[in-house]
Amino acid sequence: MAKNILGREIPEFIEGYGKPLLFGGAFARKPEGNAVGAKIRCVNNDSTDKRLPDVKAAIIASGLKSGMTVSFHHHLRNGDFVVNQVIDACAELGINNLTLFPTALFGVHKKLIEHIKSGVITKIMGSVNGPIGQLVSEGGMEVPVTLRSHGGRPRAVKAGDVHIDVAFIAAPASDKYGNICGTVGKSACGSLGYAFTDAQYADCVVVITDNIQPYPASPVSISQVHADFVVEVESIGDPAGIVSGTTRVTRDPLRLLIAKYASQLIEASPYFQDGISFQTGAGGIPLAVTAFMKEAMIKRGIKGSFGLGGITSYFVELLKEGLVEKLMDVQSFDLGAVQSIAENPKHIEISADWYANPWNNGAAVNMLDVVILGATEVDTDFNANVNTEADGALLHGTGGHQDTAAGAKLTIIAQPLLRGRIPCVTDSVYSVTTPGEVIDAIVTEYGITINPRRKDLLDACAEVKGLPLVSMEELSARAKKMSGPTDPVETEDRIIGVIEWRDGTVIDTVKQLKKK
Repeated sequence: MAKNILGREIPEFIEGYGKPLLFGGAFARKPEGNAVGAKIRCVNNDSTDKRLPDVKAAIIASGLKSGMTVSFHHHLRNGDFVVNQVIDACAELGINNLTLFPTALFGVHKKLIEHIKSGVITKIMGSVNGPIGQLVSEGGMEVPVTLRSHGGRPRAVKAGDVHIDVAFIAAPASDKYGNICGTVGKSACGSLGYAFTDAQYADCVVVITDNIQPYPASPVSISQVHADFVVEVESIGDPAGIVSGTTRVTRDPLRLLIAKYASQLIEASPYFQDGISFQTGAGGIPLAVTAFMKEAMIKRGIKGSFGLGGITSYFVELLKEGLVEKLMDVQSFDLGAVQSIAENPKHIEISADWYANPWNNGAAVNMLDVVILGATEVDTDFNANVNTEADGALLHGTGGHQDTAAGAKLTIIAQPLLRGRIPCVTDSVYSVTTPGEVIDAIVTEYGITINPRRKDLLDACAEVKGLPLVSMEELSARAKKMSGPTDPVETEDRIIGVIEWRDGTVIDTVKQLKKK
């Protein structure tokens, strides 16, 4: 065992993962060498139609074999049909031992469990929300899941850490030559930001669509130069599944109070001025922060430069009312955002690479003034856990948490002090997703707790009368008093999840839960 800079014990070799690089700080590792590339291939000049009759035919034509890596995007979220269709077809063709490289999996992908148990899928690199995460937590896979941030994923591909053999891209619209976009058709999902890197770096790209347009399709998100084959199916998914419980504004009075305090902190900061840029996410509290910020911006006559990340209708309203100049959209989080990106040229589609890759020549997150994030728990060193629940179950992906926290000038974790009787502030988080060095403040219903590293922010807040400032010591003591003793998570020694920092180093691991 070795310890990374946070004191987390990491084995020198992890079975199914390899030799880990130890996390040495948020900005410690620098890139070396050149980006890798996909195989060079070209279509015959006399071939002007890339369509194949069905998914099986595309799998065969792609050259996909047992032991290879396949990738998918999750813009349709819990409404996606493509992952299940493709893996079902692989199973019927006798293909097994696949590495699944999705940007995220959801409850709709529960059917994959049977393919994991049968050996069709033997490894997953990507977020495992819900039932598959529970399966992994209980030791249902032989090798660990690898968790990467939205920026860490394209970094891993471009750096050669991950090689995609075949990318299957769900496309709401495509022509017969493979020009695709996400903004038109019955399954429109808006931005296709997560699919760009896969299209550029996979050895073979299969477009799966339920909407064939006359050539050339427009607008074009990903062009024909990346597409090898096109398959038309009855449906790629249900856009209603894009919206979930995490993409609706909270109505809970306690959570509204937290959102109000977070908004007051932003107002007190030096960043609340004309040109402010921000990302507030799609959770109930962050959406409420957006609403409070809107009121404050109108009152103070402030206009923002851009909103970033997963875009919701709340951000679309700010754009329409001139309170922000542009939206940079890597994932459209609701149908209002889908419609906006289709109609408004100031609503810009961006790739995950552009959005958050720490090893490109300037990710958009670096331009953020403020980001509002959530967490399962934080500790007295301001480290945040977003991957595991209080019981140690690996049920959540990293998303853009690490990337935005590292990029923004002001990173705020906004959450209740307790969920049920489980404290959200603890002496040491169960697993570290995002290190405390890039988290500036924690906001709960009991007030605003600022990281002592940010003396400038403490000084700015001290000048504002009535701002409810609470020290970490006070917050931690209150959490312990309210929750009482909590039972430690009981685990086996076996590692079932590897949490990478966005630069490819290992920030923590997750162990298998003991059977009750």
